[in-house]
Amino acid sequence: MSLSHTAAEYMLSDALLPDPGSSRAKGLRLELPSDRLLKFVTVGLPLFLVSLAFAREFSAGSQISCFSPTNFTGKQSAYVDTACWDSLIHHGVDAEGHAVTKSLWALKVFPYSLLVVAVLMYLPYLLWRYAAAPALHSDLLFIIDELDKSYNRSVRLVQHMRKVQQASAEPERFWEEYERARRERYFEFPLLERYLTCKQRAHSLAFVYILRNLLLLLFLAATCLYLVFLHLNIFFQDEFSCSIKTGLLQAEPHIPPFIPCKLVFFSVFQLISLSVGGVYVLLLPVVIYNALQLCQWDKGLLSVYEMLPAFDLLSRKMLTCPVNDLNVILLFLRANISELTSFSRLNAVSALREANANEQDIDTVVDFMTLLAGLETTKPKH
Repeated sequence: MSLSHTAAEYMLSDALLPDPGSSRAKGLRLELPSDRLLKFVTVGLPLFLVSLAFAREFSAGSQISCFSPTNFTGKQSAYVDTACWDSLIHHGVDAEGHAVTKSLWALKVFPYSLLVVAVLMYLPYLLWRYAAAPALHSDLLFIIDELDKSYNRSVRLVQHMRKVQQASAEPERFWEEYERARRERYFEFPLLERYLTCKQRAHSLAFVYILRNLLLLLFLAATCLYLVFLHLNIFFQDEFSCSIKTGLLQAEPHIPPFIPCKLVFFSVFQLISLSVGGVYVLLLPVVIYNALQLCQWDKGLLSVYEMLPAFDLLSRKMLTCPVNDLNVILLFLRANISELTSFSRLNAVSALREANANEQDIDTVVDFMTLLAGLETTKPKH
């Protein structure tokens, strides 16, 4: 055996991918980086700010300060603070002189409403985790495994072709058989192609992904509208007139009809609401972008794998409307590209293919490896 043939055999043996074992199943990412960022910010931000608000409440004590009459004792002043904090009703007079009341209870429940917001923002993630992630995990595991196996089959095919070419007494007859085999698609991988084609006709993953983003968009918009409502109606009034002439104190003559009070935590709640609202407004375009990703195909990954023999999902115009499960899988394949070992090797081969486009006729990875194996001297020129 010549030195060139020995070198080619070792080269092709090194090209085979090792078995990944069980580590691949544990390392798959079932969330896109942008979705993970959205979950972290939309859920974590209100929880963080609410914890700061509660910490300040526990450290500062009373959240309200009322200006009781000078003849009130300490216990009576504490009672006024407690009663006004429990009621949180502002007693005022309109432009015509009529008495009006306005409830400020939204300020009291504001920290708890942010907890509800955090729970709502977590619901789309739970929907994706339990309605789509298990099926997506099995799809990714199968497709990644089959793509790597298809690469290995191509390498083994090159090894076999090299041995057949060496044993062939008629080189021209060998290349005629090779071209006929390619025309009749003997090198195709029907299981993988048909599986991907089947995923184009399925829409369950796409439906759940779009529903997840629509729910998140709805909750973000609802939260922003809720915060706007608070600012227009309540978050401009840090002082109010409180009445404690109720119950047993209603007939007491020495108690004034209204007692002025000031909300101590008012500026903190304003800052929290502005922070949450501002960040959520900035996240709205991100959610819209995530949903619109399904409106176009990510053809970069499949185009690299079209170098494999007869893997022509793109060239045969099989990619139709992009809103289907295959496009969702392609997005997550891109996010799990580190688990797809064959992609980096084929990507390097693709770069070499472009560099040698004017010198050699390289149609598939079989052609490229055939050239590396030393068969280019006998391959007929097209």
